[in-house]
Amino acid sequence: MHLSRSILPALLLIVCPAAYSPAGAEAAIGVAMDDFSYTDTSAEPANQTAAHERRLSAFMAALRRDIGADGRYRPVASAQDGAAFKVIGGIQKTSTLVQWAKVAVIDVGARKLVMDKLYTFRGDNDEAWQRAEMFVSREVMAALATPAPVALAVFEFELEDTTAAPAAGLAASDASYLAEVTASVREALGQSGRYRIVDVSGEATKARALRDCDGCETAIAQKLGADQSLIGVVRRVSRTEYTLGFQVRDVRTGAVLARGDSGLRLGADYSWKRGAVRLVSERLVETR
Repeated sequence: MHLSRSILPALLLIVCPAAYSPAGAEAAIGVAMDDFSYTDTSAEPANQTAAHERRLSAFMAALRRDIGADGRYRPVASAQDGAAFKVIGGIQKTSTLVQWAKVAVIDVGARKLVMDKLYTFRGDNDEAWQRAEMFVSREVMAALATPAPVALAVFEFELEDTTAAPAAGLAASDASYLAEVTASVREALGQSGRYRIVDVSGEATKARALRDCDGCETAIAQKLGADQSLIGVVRRVSRTEYTLGFQVRDVRTGAVLARGDSGLRLGADYSWKRGAVRLVSERLVETR
């Protein structure tokens, strides 16, 4: 069973990020909520428009009231009025006893869905709508309580060649392996849900040897809108052995938040990607 297309456009709204800044740790988080759409495709002979409008109005009032009753959140009119989250949705009646509700919660600053679910509930009377609202409000509250992903700028991994006679410049094969390492680390962290990967192309690519610049990457990352920055290095011990490490900093303070080092001589260059993903995942995802 699928919702009709009339509901789906409401879930595809482009939400522009609002410039909001909580006054403190105890400040209530703004939540904007449009009235849900309603569609009746049950083909019942009786016209129930007035009843549906009344029940939908009561549903939305209760949903806003439930969210506002939690001291952590405050209802606001729109994303432009300081909302950190936006709730959108639609309800469709498909038969006499079956209705569907599509609900999404958007993190406005990250421009990312933190919830996108489809529910079904039986009945089309006041009691059925009240039960549905209580369930949906619990689900929305749970989504709002989920921490927003950290905006992380993952810079290109660098090669530190400690062999006795390193080749002049970066070999094409080395560059290819380093690109694989960076892409794989970004993918693993992005898929974890803990991080939103910030694009560091353009100006950021002009920087060189970030591992030796004593935190200069944080200024680049902050300019790009990131909360944290990550730099990594592959150290070649011999043509068939390497170690690798990474470091994460807070872009505002420059403080080191996490670091990791393989500490062991591992396999040849074709293993760089696997080792880097394992190390970063263990330190930044699996331990939290």
